Amino acid sequence: MLDSLGAWVVRARWWVIAFWVAVLLASLPFAPRATSALRSGFGDSDTESRQALRLMAERLDIPETSVTLVFSSDDLTVADARYARAVERATAPLTQIPAVERIVTYHNTLDENMVSPDGRTTYAFVSLDINIDSAVELVSEIRSGLQQSELDVWVTGGIAIFADLNEASEHDLRRAEIITLPVLLIALLIVFRGVFAAGLPLAMGGLSIVVTLALVYALAQFTDMSIFVLNIASFLGLGMAVDYSLLMVSRYREELERREVADAVRVTMATAGKAIVFSAGTSMIGLSGLLLFKFMMLRSLGVGGITVIFFSLLIALTLIPALLAVLGGNINALSIVPHGVESGRFWRRLSRWVMRHPVAVAVPVTVGLLLLGAPFLNVRLGSPWASILPEESEARVGWDLVAEEFGAGELAQVIAVTTSPTSALSPENVGAAYDFVERVKADPRVARVDSIVSPEMNVDREQLQFLYASPSPETLGGPLIARALDELVSDDRTANLIRIVPRGAPVSDDARALVEDIRASPPGGDLTTYLTGATPDLQDTVDRMYSDFPKIVVYVAVVTYVALFLLFRSVLLPLKAVVLNVMSILASFGALVFVFQQGHFQSILGFTSEGFIEASVPILLFSIVFGLSMDYEVFLLSRVKEEYEANGDNADAVAIGMERSGRIITSAALVLILVSAGFASGDILIVKALGFGTALAIFIDSTIVRALLVPALMRLFSAANWWAPAFLGGGIKPGVGTGGPRAQV
Repeated sequence: MLDSLGAWVVRARWWVIAFWVAVLLASLPFAPRATSALRSGFGDSDTESRQALRLMAERLDIPETSVTLVFSSDDLTVADARYARAVERATAPLTQIPAVERIVTYHNTLDENMVSPDGRTTYAFVSLDINIDSAVELVSEIRSGLQQSELDVWVTGGIAIFADLNEASEHDLRRAEIITLPVLLIALLIVFRGVFAAGLPLAMGGLSIVVTLALVYALAQFTDMSIFVLNIASFLGLGMAVDYSLLMVSRYREELERREVADAVRVTMATAGKAIVFSAGTSMIGLSGLLLFKFMMLRSLGVGGITVIFFSLLIALTLIPALLAVLGGNINALSIVPHGVESGRFWRRLSRWVMRHPVAVAVPVTVGLLLLGAPFLNVRLGSPWASILPEESEARVGWDLVAEEFGAGELAQVIAVTTSPTSALSPENVGAAYDFVERVKADPRVARVDSIVSPEMNVDREQLQFLYASPSPETLGGPLIARALDELVSDDRTANLIRIVPRGAPVSDDARALVEDIRASPPGGDLTTYLTGATPDLQDTVDRMYSDFPKIVVYVAVVTYVALFLLFRSVLLPLKAVVLNVMSILASFGALVFVFQQGHFQSILGFTSEGFIEASVPILLFSIVFGLSMDYEVFLLSRVKEEYEANGDNADAVAIGMERSGRIITSAALVLILVSAGFASGDILIVKALGFGTALAIFIDSTIVRALLVPALMRLFSAANWWAPAFLGGGIKPGVGTGGPRAQV
């Protein structure tokens, strides 16, 4: 089929080129608008913390979203009239924003908890009547709407952190492209040894990225798409364009030495084109696992990644052969060095040496990979908060100031939403809440607890039970009781809030352990308790992701095995490919723990270790790298299979396959490593870790695994490499009359 497609493309080459020009022109107006259509965060899911937020909105009329304003002065305190007027003047314009429901400040609540011990710093909440994604987009309007005053003002909180994360992510992407593209062009000139050949991958990558971003914009009109789609589209668009262009151009050059242009294109499509189809398939299989997660961020990255690879494949199978047909022998024009058939003698000699000592090579290399992956046994997964942002980010500066002046957990309260089928104010439930609050406030990890039974009310357990059971507790209890009922209890008295302020930061071990302990010992009575807040939400997200991850790994491995079986018609080769790929990924996981969790080389890489790995990184790294690394296995084994079918000699097929594909695979891997390294230069820790992990995994796979383990195992398994039972296709049929495999390597 690919042979026929190649012949058709040669005949219709100008129509094919015109079609892609039209696609590019149609995409150009929409691609730049993709950023404005993308969303932050992981997206909504049915976790306990999100259920609690919905209960707060539905039963207690507390908006799900808010932005925090931090005010500070070197001269004034909150008791000064000038300070109060400055806060009022700064926030007054915000009331004109339709989404702003109310603004809660110290001066309209007189809540002493909102004032720092020295009286110079206070914070306020801007409650928003919109969802999280819309709130993130509103942050810039809130910042620009704040009236200048004599106070220093910062906009922070979870919503502002996500907004600044968006901005920093776009900045990282631009910087990665600025760093990567010149280096990439130089590398391509060295690899392809000619201007025309080197420019082809960059042009193909640009086309693929532009078309993908236009499609992402279109998809974002119907479903939420994450801001990180920009990064994955750029990374994979460049990486796949280089991989596929390099394979196609190299094979075309090889065929052009002995064929006419049309035949060279046709054979290139039938050989390199087939390898590209299956390598793209394995990459899309790896990314398709992301579609099975319940989080918008992961699903949309899967959609974006699959889309860019799909279009890279279409370009490789249509536009590249059409351009090759047009260029003909001019593909070698403007060469910086004379071009000839590539020499792969180094790879042939290396493979011969490895196959003479297969056990001596395979055992230490395998042990080395396992040792490199060993640190992953001690992985600590988490979700960074404001610390993920650059130090100069406004949201981080404001958050750090509150943490310094008030305590690390002041803006990361753990909120317990309790509901009752009867009444939250029944004696039984008030007693249960009282016992719970007494237990929690005695915990050294807790700074304070705000509730309808808090100690500052100076009423004991029995008196509170009697008071709340009375017909008019607001009248009998005085202003503190009335305020607590108004802020913390639903109108129908069936839902109640308990605010717990931890001493630790939202991602600290103490805060996480506190949440686990509270969930293990909730209030009694007939109360049902849901926890929300920064720490519970982050924990729920991690737990939900990793409850799905093992199933995704099995799905990707099994489907990849089936796809590779269809390509190689072998039982053993696909299994070996999957296992070796997993080993490469585990080795990169171990390196991630060594570097980003344990903090080695952090001064060189320009980050500060948080003591854990961001939870989404291993999942994204597995999904991206599994397919990318499989590319090189497919490229190599496709060539080995081609030779084995021709001569029936396993050792010769491996040596020739290494000789013919060694430089191509090494060059493709080098270019992709350069692209990954560009992303590793970013400020956002997630992107930095992904870039580092991807570069390392590709390096390990394209050198240690492909150059040493693959030929060693191919030699050890010998003819078994190509076996399959008759009912599954019968395995590879080597050429007739070759005399079978030779005994001597």
